[in-house]
Amino acid sequence: MTKKPRNYKNEYKSYQGTEEQKKKRASRNAARAKMVKKGKVKPGDGKDVTHKNGNPKVNKDSNLGVASKSKNRSFARTKTAKKKNPKD
Repeated sequence: MTKKPRNYKNEYKSYQGTEEQKKKRASRNAARAKMVKKGKVKPGDGKDVTHKNGNPKVNKDSNLGVASKSKNRSFARTKTAKKKNPKD
């Protein structure tokens, strides 16, 4: 079985380039910049800025935290690949 190569141009056009995704990305970048300015993270430190409530558009200090990349980008799953704790 040969794997079909990804079409990055189409991917950007249909998902990453939408206005909603651009705003979310800009908000995540702003959150990272805010934490760098506060001295909580440094460029290239392997840490992610996490949004505690899961909404990347809320950049209040109380909603931002620092986590390792592996911790922030993964979560416990059930046997059917759903989130174990959907509220988290």
